[in-house]
Amino acid sequence: MEPEIQPPLQEGLPAAKEENVPFTPESSAFAPEPRFFRWLNWTFIGSQGLRAGWSVLIFATLFVLFASAVGMVLSPLHLVDSGKHSDFSASSAFFSELIGFVALVGAAAFIAFIERRGSLLAFNLTGPRRVPHFFSGLAAGFAALSALVGAMTWGGWLHFGSAALSGAQIFKFGALWAGVFLLVGCVEEGLFRCYLQSTLTRGINFWWALGIIGSVCLSLALKVKGIGGVGVYAIALLGLLPCLILHIRKTPRSGFWQAAWVTSTLFGSIHTGNGGENWIGIFAAAFIGFVFCVSVWVTGSAWWAIGCHAAWDWAETFFYGTADSGLQPQGHYLTTSPVGNALWSGGADGPEGSLLVIGAILLLLALLLVVYGRRKSSAAPVVE
Repeated sequence: MEPEIQPPLQEGLPAAKEENVPFTPESSAFAPEPRFFRWLNWTFIGSQGLRAGWSVLIFATLFVLFASAVGMVLSPLHLVDSGKHSDFSASSAFFSELIGFVALVGAAAFIAFIERRGSLLAFNLTGPRRVPHFFSGLAAGFAALSALVGAMTWGGWLHFGSAALSGAQIFKFGALWAGVFLLVGCVEEGLFRCYLQSTLTRGINFWWALGIIGSVCLSLALKVKGIGGVGVYAIALLGLLPCLILHIRKTPRSGFWQAAWVTSTLFGSIHTGNGGENWIGIFAAAFIGFVFCVSVWVTGSAWWAIGCHAAWDWAETFFYGTADSGLQPQGHYLTTSPVGNALWSGGADGPEGSLLVIGAILLLLALLLVVYGRRKSSAAPVVE
């Protein structure tokens, strides 16, 4: 009698422990994940990796931790001014901005690592012609602020006095303030037009954007006294209808503009903390934040925005010696003073508080659209 031949087992499938126990998927090594783990994975991971909300939360936590750590190192050395804008000098401003820069780089590098994005340059810092874009941004920022100062002087709302510096001091303080505002441009653009704009673009829609902006406006209404929050409310309302239309039409890459609406509103809101800022200056900050988002769209990176931001602040603070968000700088080249109605002169706020600043920002927007608007824009990430 021939021995009984057992049928071969299918490759990759385990044999049943008993003859009468049928094979089931649950007994396989390839069994589907339990429902809880599928839900957990969906909660944290989207089609493009870690979901945007969790990424922003982790980034914000790391930024605060890094900033606190660096501040603890610099404070005992008396390198950072502990008062509230009591000493707006190049040296104190440099180390204050250095804290933010180190915190930004550390947090962004960590997020780029856990999201497997290669490096922090993945946050809107790649793209073509980065060096030319940076220097053209420098030129545009200085030219736009100079046009604003020129218009205010022509209208009699800004008067020039004698130069405050001479000789080698001009170059010394010019270089110091250049370092300060290069850090300012890197930190503020790095936060809003690099990390936040890039991250929100891939994970936001109209309703999430509306919820965030609504929360920001409600918070300002409860905390900010006077009409300082009007500038934020204005930019929030201006973006409402265009973003709703993009949502209804399901426009491709609309996530970029929903994100721009959020980041511009947030950028305006952080300026409400500046004691000398009026509502026009706050609106101007939010508006120019939107223009910087446009620059990312048409140039493919944030380098133009970084250069423009740095040059605008340098010209305003050092070269012309005007107030910057109500702060009076030490070690400026020229001397100026506002005259007449604060609606046109900016008053204590400086040129950014003048209604004429809207014209200067529109000039920047027109320049961007004329020079870069016809070129192929960057491939903005799609919404999850």
